[in-house]
Amino acid sequence: MKVTTRCIAVALALLSGCGGGGGGANVSVAAFGVGATATPTPAVTPAQPNISVAVQPAGGAPGTAAPMTFKVTEVATGLDTPWGLAFLPDGRMLITQRGGQLRLRNADGSPVNAGADQISGVPAVFAIGQGGLLDVAVDPGFANNRRIYFSYSERDASNPNLNGTAVARAELDTINRSLANLVVIYRQSPKVDSTAHFGSRLVFDRSGFLFVTLGERLLDTQRGFAQDLTRGNGKVVRISTDGSPASGNPFTATAGAQPHIWSYGHRNPQGAALHPVTGDLWISEHGPQGGDEVNLVLPGRNYGWPVISYGQEYGTLTQVGEGTAKAGMEQPLTFWEKIDGSAWTPGTAKSSIAPSGMAFYTGDLLPAWKGNLFIGALAGTALWRLTLNGNTVTSRERLLADRGERIRDVRQGPDGWLYLLTDSSNGKLLRLEQ
Repeated sequence: MKVTTRCIAVALALLSGCGGGGGGANVSVAAFGVGATATPTPAVTPAQPNISVAVQPAGGAPGTAAPMTFKVTEVATGLDTPWGLAFLPDGRMLITQRGGQLRLRNADGSPVNAGADQISGVPAVFAIGQGGLLDVAVDPGFANNRRIYFSYSERDASNPNLNGTAVARAELDTINRSLANLVVIYRQSPKVDSTAHFGSRLVFDRSGFLFVTLGERLLDTQRGFAQDLTRGNGKVVRISTDGSPASGNPFTATAGAQPHIWSYGHRNPQGAALHPVTGDLWISEHGPQGGDEVNLVLPGRNYGWPVISYGQEYGTLTQVGEGTAKAGMEQPLTFWEKIDGSAWTPGTAKSSIAPSGMAFYTGDLLPAWKGNLFIGALAGTALWRLTLNGNTVTSRERLLADRGERIRDVRQGPDGWLYLLTDSSNGKLLRLEQ
């Protein structure tokens, strides 16, 4: 009966897209080799203004953020499970749909070409479970090279039961809505038999290298490999645009380690953004039952999963791993133990917000939010606003919870407004404005 309850809990987690989980015994770092030693046409419908409500933040984030009145406009609807959003230099948008479609939208969110906005040339994707066409990023030199990059889940060529995250590069023809000269530049290795925890966000750093976040693939038999530098489970990698390891990566001289790795010990990072001042990478990653995190990702650092965690095993009150802290493992900048951000009561079940896309707001049109960090929540059906003092999270505010929509991606548009994608078969593109 215990096993049945456990399986149902995990299945529900997967269906909700909260990042999944999986059980297993506590894991010791020493068990994992080299990793252990490494220090139709969418309608345009305006929505009614939405007034935010501040809530008491949970562990590690004292204070409450001052609420601000703003308006939510539904820029586009009818998107089929959108996942990633990126802006071209002229303001037009690329939107991925998890089923494998890449769409080109005008700057106002309307489809190009009288509604026939799908871009051809996208490779076949493994669109099962949490897999499919995932994130999209535009090359910093797009005006000259027309290149875009996208991540997706890919089957193994010789064994279709195996799959993993891949990243492809292609040249975008916006007139003919097609991709040319497509090449797969990175594949998570090894591929495994799982339908969950692919990651994956794509972020260019200031040197022109590409960060890729990778999930640990959920399964009890796989999650411990987040601590193993010989495998791609649960890592952030940093690559050149041709897929080679980026210069300056921390493990290039470590015997047996994959040289693409930037950091390790991650669970399922589905949000990532560069800090606008420091240029450091920040990510949001799914905990299991509770324990969702925001992390400052530095080279060579170990972020602890599954040895330490603020989450519980699904369907139980059991703490994951050895505890919440251990020497040589990084602490999150902030974490959630309850779906609404309230304080957790010891001896009770935790719950997850399931964080996804994230963005720092640097514009001037929403001045009260300048310098804040925004994170979408899937299971938590909200947008979280975090105020910062340097690398310290000083307050948190839960926005849009009354809409009851899963927020998949968050981006600042070139027009200075904040844009969100909602995760459903009738997904929306929302714009937050005053």
